[in-house]
Amino acid sequence: MASIRENNGKLFFDFRYQGMRCREYTTLPDTAENRRKMAAVLKKVTIAIERDTFVYRDFFPQSKLAELFEQGACITAACQQSATSAPQPALVSESPDFESFAEQWFSESAIAWRRSYKATVRQILESRLIPEFGELRVSGIRREQLLAFRAKLATAKGRKNAVLSPRRINAIMLVLSQVMNEAADRFGFVTPTERIKPLKCKKADIKPFSLEEVRMIIENVRPDFRNYYTVRFYTGLRTGEIDGLKWKYVDFERRLILIRETFTWKEEDYTKNDASQRDVQMSAPVYDALKAQHLATGKKSQFVFCNLDGKPLDVNNVAKRVWYPLLRYLNLEPRNPYQSRHTAATLWLAAGENPQWISRQLGHASSEMLFKVYARFVPNLTRQDGSAFERLLMQGAPYPARAQAETTPRGAHQ
Repeated sequence: MASIRENNGKLFFDFRYQGMRCREYTTLPDTAENRRKMAAVLKKVTIAIERDTFVYRDFFPQSKLAELFEQGACITAACQQSATSAPQPALVSESPDFESFAEQWFSESAIAWRRSYKATVRQILESRLIPEFGELRVSGIRREQLLAFRAKLATAKGRKNAVLSPRRINAIMLVLSQVMNEAADRFGFVTPTERIKPLKCKKADIKPFSLEEVRMIIENVRPDFRNYYTVRFYTGLRTGEIDGLKWKYVDFERRLILIRETFTWKEEDYTKNDASQRDVQMSAPVYDALKAQHLATGKKSQFVFCNLDGKPLDVNNVAKRVWYPLLRYLNLEPRNPYQSRHTAATLWLAAGENPQWISRQLGHASSEMLFKVYARFVPNLTRQDGSAFERLLMQGAPYPARAQAETTPRGAHQ
């Protein structure tokens, strides 16, 4: 009689076919949910055998027995696999092809995503995953195929004809893993993404400007963008946050900028995450810049910084026409506009501000992120390099080790 059995904590199928006892091992742990899924598969196997429509490879395509049955050469010894045989994943023939399931997964999951992430996943599916796996059944995709695909990505060309970075490859593989994991849960097979670890990525290159460079930029930028960059450099707002800033979120009385929305992919949206919802304090330069900006756009648009039509700024257009030409004019190293955020963080650290306060200003969930991103700047900027502790020990009475060294005659320990 066909049954679901357990060996060393893992489940396996036990059934008879063509007079032979066959066991197909899985890597599924012995849980009620996994037994339920495997029972559903076994029921289909049993029905197919009874109707004489059972094709071994359809259910267990990676099994060595599939080839033996196809050749009509199955022998008892081959079917009588020992309990210590290498596990084989349980697969289901009725699973859909990758393209069909990926589209279903996308439609069901997209409701929980930001528009920007939805567009990113859509692009990954259409340009990378569906062309590679589209016609394959999700239950038949093997781990070695995923590894071969990842190796292929390492030589693929991306933007500006450059090879894909490890970070980009990881993003593609993450979407692939999400699709396969969901399919495995629904159709009762072991996901082939297990033990495929992300590639190591280089840390983001942080290149903040010095205070002198910031002042140079603000003094030389086009007058109509002077307020914009003053606010960017002295608040650490993300690009989408400053481009989506509306006057209703500027509280001059309390000197606060209320971050409640963002503007990305040419649409208004919720902030990056819940921690990004915050109140940013205005320093004197920021307060003065916003007051001056209110005279220019306060009655023209709901957006603080806008174009001639009163609509939010085009981030790419501003970078191309204002930001990079200004850096070249000032003979400063080219850096993306996001470095203004890193600059604010390092200037606050240099000023000795409380790390928790800085984290709140930046919209970090905790100060851990602050030290993780700006670790190499903290010692120099805050002088937290151990010298303060040494100075403390040197004050007043000499500490024991030094006192002993000063009072012990040379050579006394020899």
